[in-house]
Parts: sequence; structure tokens; C-alpha cells
Amino acid sequence: MEKRTTLNKSLKAHWVWAIALGSAIGWGAFVQPINWMETAGPFGVIIGFSIGALLMMLIAVSYGFLIRSFPVSGGEFAYAYISAGRTQAFISGWFLTLGYLCIVALNASAFSLMIKYVFPAIIENVFLYTVAGWEVYLMEIIIATGALIIFGYLNIRGTGLTGQVQFVFAMVMVAAVVILTLFVGIKSPTPIDNIAPLFVDNKTSFAAVIAIVAIAPWAFVGFDAVPQAAEEFAFPAKKAFMLIILALVFATIIYSLMILATGMAAPWQEVANANHLWGTGVVIQDLLGVGGLLILVIALTMGIFTGLNGFIMTSSRLLFAMARAKVLPAPFQKLHKKYDTPYIAIIVTVILASIAPWFGRQALTWVVDMSSIGVSIAYFYTCFTAFRLFKWNNQSSSIMEEAEVGPVKKLVAFVGMVVSFIFILLLLIPQSPAFMGKESFISLVIWVVLGIIFYVMKRKEYNAIPKKELDYLILDKKE
Repeated sequence: MEKRTTLNKSLKAHWVWAIALGSAIGWGAFVQPINWMETAGPFGVIIGFSIGALLMMLIAVSYGFLIRSFPVSGGEFAYAYISAGRTQAFISGWFLTLGYLCIVALNASAFSLMIKYVFPAIIENVFLYTVAGWEVYLMEIIIATGALIIFGYLNIRGTGLTGQVQFVFAMVMVAAVVILTLFVGIKSPTPIDNIAPLFVDNKTSFAAVIAIVAIAPWAFVGFDAVPQAAEEFAFPAKKAFMLIILALVFATIIYSLMILATGMAAPWQEVANANHLWGTGVVIQDLLGVGGLLILVIALTMGIFTGLNGFIMTSSRLLFAMARAKVLPAPFQKLHKKYDTPYIAIIVTVILASIAPWFGRQALTWVVDMSSIGVSIAYFYTCFTAFRLFKWNNQSSSIMEEAEVGPVKKLVAFVGMVVSFIFILLLLIPQSPAFMGKESFISLVIWVVLGIIFYVMKRKEYNAIPKKELDYLILDKKE
């Protein structure tokens, strides 16, 4: 049996919290408020995200137990292996890879979008082509790719550096959002009137809220960085659950404050009808001037940087774990000689994510839907595994003897399974208010076909590995 490649335990608890929070926030909280209010209205969005966060907390119960029991890289890939076997583990890992890569690409593209708004003369050089009505320029591709390369390099340098950077960025982001909201509330002459109507007029309040709840897997996916980083914890794994809950609470507050700040600054329906490149940026600049815009840009930049940093790390750890299990090519588990990081997995993550900026802003919408599907499937496998491991009574578990007796936890894990499945249906059923677009669906089908082809190519080698050896490689279990 070959020696298992392992990662250094260098991540502190507050760094992991910052990775989870920063990954969850990303760019959406600062770029999408007007779009979300068009879908559900200000209160519809806040209620939708609050419900989404509560549902994520139910799912987090399963994560907390599994991280404590199996503190290894791979997260949902490893969990699916425990309860459903090696083929289901590949499916979980493949879809989760899609979700992670999409979010890395989203943040890189959003950074170019911000630069385009603040410094349009820089971006609008060397026009290339138009995609879905959106003009693509060479400079925005260069800027997005440059951001990916920088954070890829930081991740290669090790989690000690990226963890410290992430915590600083996260704290600056939180402070900027709070200050911006206070300034808008003080400066706006009619903040309450501007927020009205609280819900959109063209659909029921229930449908409006559900449309926002459906994107909760994408909006809060950052907490999933915690299980991927579990192998590198320099603290007891039992703290993971509380770190996830704190990240979800802070993320919900930031989403809500940005909706309030955007809504109070100007009548949101008028802003939506104006079809601005960046509606939040326009209303903040009109109300607070360049200083207010600077605070918003700082918050957005920190959100993008924390998203890039967090998900490059998360993506590379998933690829590393799948390669260690021999379902992906061996080079993905190779560690840097000096920094002991999976540098090839990091480089491949950066290369794949750099494809998205070539498709323009419209690609962001496609990617959101695809990432939501990917992470929802991973959530389902996690809750399913926890459901099987939790016991109704003192009878031994068929999977592991040390499984906890917890009828309430077992019920919560079952609810998490149902919630995850509902998220998937909301995105796949055509009549759903959150049904993904045609382009997203086509892209998803292509990813599924690629997964089938890849698995067929690796199936013989993967299935030939003895279970005892695979248990060791994936779960670090020698017996």
C-alpha cells in the first residue's frame, strides 16, 4: 500500500471562519442587489436569504458531524464514498468541482466588471466580439486572468499566508458594509419611501421569496470551504460547526445590509428600469459621491478577493483529494517541494476558471445556475451520509461503530436531504420560478457528458483499488 500524501496543519480557527465568510459573499452581494430586487423586492430578497441561511444551517448540522468524524480534504467526495460507494463519490466530486470552478470564474469576471464601471476607459480597449448582447474586450480578460494568477500564486505559497490575508480582507469587507449602510441611512432624505414597494408587483410574495431561496446554495456555498480545509486544521475539528454557523450569520447580515443600502439610496424600481451596468454603484455615487463609491468599491474588492482566495483553495483541495483516491490523474496530488501545497491542482483551477471571462457578463448568469446545481448535489450527499451514520437508538451502525445516537440529528439530516433535493428541483423543473436558463442547462449537460466519458476511461483502474486501500487514501482509515 503506497504512502498517503498529506497536507500540513496550519489553518487557525479565525482564518477558516474568514475563508467561509469571504467565499460565501464574493461579488454577488455588491453587484446583484438591483437584479435580486427586480426578482423579489427588497423584503422578498431579505426574507429569501434569511430562509436560505436557516436551511443551510440545517444542512450544516450534517457537515459539523462529518467534519469532526472525518477531518480530511475532499469534503463531500469523501462523505459520498462513506455512504454510497466509489461511483457515487465520483459523481459528488465531479458536480462539486463544477460548482467550485464556476464560482472562481464568477469572482474573476466580476472584478473586471467593477473595473469597467469605475475606469471604463481602461477596459473598453481592443474590442473582440459580442456574446449574448454583451461586448467583450481584451483588457477585461487580461484583468480577470491577472487576478486569477495572483491568487493562484498566493495559494501556492501556502495556507499560512492565504489564511492571514483572508482574515484581513474579510474584516475590511464587514467594516465597509456597515459604514456604507450607516452613511446611506443618514444621508438619504427618504430612505423608507425609496425601499417601497417591499415586494415585486408581477408575482406573489411566496413566488418572489422562493426565487431567492432557490439561489441559496450559490449564495452561501462558502461554508463548504470548511470541510475542504479540515485536513489542515490547527485546532480541534469539533469547532467546525460553530465556524460554519458564524459564517452563515455574518453572510446573511451582509446580504441584507447591501439590499437595504441599495434600496434606501434611491427608488429601486426606477433604478432597475434604468438598466445600469452597476445599479448599486450608480445610486451610491449619486447619494454619497466619490467617497461613498470608494467605500463600496473597497467592499466589493474585498468580497471578490476573498472569494477568489477561498475557492481557489477549496477547488484545489477537492482535486487533490480525488487524485489521492486515484480517480483523477496523479499529478493533482503532487505537493510543492518548498510550500507543501497541491500546486498543480491550483494551477489547473486557475487555467479552467480563466475560460469564463472570454464569454462576457452574460456568462455570469449561466455560471450561477450551474454552480447552484453542483453544490446542491454535494449537499444532498453530505446529508444522506450523516443520515445513515446517525442512529435512532443504541444499535450499532452498519457503517461505523462510533456513529452518534441522535434521533433529532438524524431527523435534521433527513430534512437536509429533502431541502437539498428541493433546491435541485427548483433549478431543473421548467415551471419553477428559479428554473435555469437554456444556456445553463446546455452547459450542465456538457459537463455531465464529460464526466461520463472521464469516468468510463478511469473506471477500470478506480474500481480495481482494494476497499481497504481506498479507505486509507480517502478517509485515512488504516483498519
